Amino acid sequence: MADPSRKLSVAPMMGYTDRHFRYLMRLIAPHTRLYTEMVTGGALTRGQSHHLIEFNPEEHPVALQVGGSDPEQLAACARLGHAHGYDEINLNCGCPSPRVSSGRFGACLMAEPVLVAECVAAMRASVPIPITVKTRLGIDDLDSYEHLHKFVATVARQGCVVFIVHARKAWLSGLSPHENRTVPPLDHERVYRLKRDFPDLTIVINGGITTATEALRHLAAVDGVMIGRLACQDSHRLAVIEQALFGNTPRSRLEIAAAYRDYAAGQLELGVAAPHLCRPLLGLFHGEPGARRWRRLLSEARDRSDIGMIDRAIEVAKKNGADPRVRPIH
Repeated sequence: MADPSRKLSVAPMMGYTDRHFRYLMRLIAPHTRLYTEMVTGGALTRGQSHHLIEFNPEEHPVALQVGGSDPEQLAACARLGHAHGYDEINLNCGCPSPRVSSGRFGACLMAEPVLVAECVAAMRASVPIPITVKTRLGIDDLDSYEHLHKFVATVARQGCVVFIVHARKAWLSGLSPHENRTVPPLDHERVYRLKRDFPDLTIVINGGITTATEALRHLAAVDGVMIGRLACQDSHRLAVIEQALFGNTPRSRLEIAAAYRDYAAGQLELGVAAPHLCRPLLGLFHGEPGARRWRRLLSEARDRSDIGMIDRAIEVAKKNGADPRVRPIH
């Protein structure tokens, strides 16, 4: 039986899914699994790693995503993640950034399934928590279903039982990371086929999922869905999707904003700059009256210690009649 905690998750996204963003996601969606931004193995093992992987206890279940290709180094990363209390260590085999590929990690590892299997084996031998892999359908000319099947089979033989599959291939030559999120066509059916061929594995699908209806349709074929940019751009939509999947009654946008404001006040006292704390809130009132002004107020945060920026934005949202209710499930 599939682990219900993997039914819904928010994707690791560079520049977005820091611990403040994840705290907001937890306020919005109490059942959703959260992932860190990718942290490279070198950055983690050079020392002074605490600031890279610290998180709030409220974030559980939360996974640390790491990037690398050296089994010994990745095993050390896994031990660090376990020592810090993470629930899972996820190996990035899907990032198409040229900088990442030049370091021999990310999506380019799809060309080296044996090496990925060795990395997974070393990590699994180091910690008792799950080691999972996030990947793509393929890369460049290695984009056949047969190659994807071989990749998953090879890695699974070393005990990886959870694969998160972005339902697009990656072009490592010719497309930017941004284009790789939108230009290669989605092929959800190929992920469904993977689940049919590996019924004992947990297969989570990622890519282009924006509504509760879509999420429910995917869950008829795979074990979980992962939400990406939607969580940043229209973050309260995650509450609607979670309501459809788990049946809980979500908090309103204003309730979430007020709770996050209290969290931000505490973080300011610890020395976190206000602009870093305001950024996760930008998409909370997407589509509501006054959403543009909400974003502008928060984007204009300059004083490193001014909690008043969030207070003013909340007051504006109230005055503009922003609907605090959850939209109907669709």
